[in-house]
Amino acid sequence: MKLRIHLFLLLALSFIQTPILAQEFGLQLYSLRNQFKNDIENSLKTIADWGIHTIEGGDTYGMEEAKFRSLLSKYKLNPISIGADYDELRKDPKAVAEKALRYGARFVMCAWSPHDGNRFDIENTKAAVKVFNEAGAILKREGITLAYHAHGYEFRPYEYGTLFDYMAKNAKNFSLEMDVFWITHGGENPIALLEKYPDFVVMLHLKDMEKGVKGNNTGGEDVETNVVLGQGQIDIEGIVRKAHEQGVRYMFIEDESSRVEAQVPQSLEFLKSIKLN
Repeated sequence: MKLRIHLFLLLALSFIQTPILAQEFGLQLYSLRNQFKNDIENSLKTIADWGIHTIEGGDTYGMEEAKFRSLLSKYKLNPISIGADYDELRKDPKAVAEKALRYGARFVMCAWSPHDGNRFDIENTKAAVKVFNEAGAILKREGITLAYHAHGYEFRPYEYGTLFDYMAKNAKNFSLEMDVFWITHGGENPIALLEKYPDFVVMLHLKDMEKGVKGNNTGGEDVETNVVLGQGQIDIEGIVRKAHEQGVRYMFIEDESSRVEAQVPQSLEFLKSIKLN
């Protein structure tokens, strides 16, 4: 009898869908960079009013840091991740770790590897890997994960793969924050990359690309090509599903367009509509 009850419970549980709340859909604060120039507190309140409480930030937009962090607390905005410049990580990773600890952040994200103009090669890649591994080791000792944010120029050919493959295979103390716009723009498939490096990706930037836009490996594009999630050419739903399967918890909406205030609530509704098995 007990065995039958046990089997029945297992069968019943197998039909229960994992709720979308297993993921935390947040916002990259850079999305509201122009709004912050006019009114920092009201912009933070707007984010909270959207029902978003998980954020990625690090910049205070001219405000004293302690006051800015106080406003984050006031509006119950949780900075899971903060950004850091390449030079900050290279010159003083301990200061970066201290800043992350002040914010209570679990991740530090670096969004750019320096290179001359449109030239990004294996020497740039090796230099970046060295900086990220060394800084990442220091951050790791404080319980913080360093995540590199690729911009597409890393997908240039190298040996039997790409410069990105070299980076991923030599990453000892850092992970990847996958911006699905830039991965696609650089000529890669985000879902295929998740499958290829399932343990490398720890966060996502969710950003959709206007239909008809053709990418390249420059790492640059008109910000007005950012559209409401689910309305562009990127399979946002498929990416969210795959990331969920692989245990990626934090996914940040990033909308750099001038329509950000209208588009973010629509993007959030689209994400909430996704059913996960």
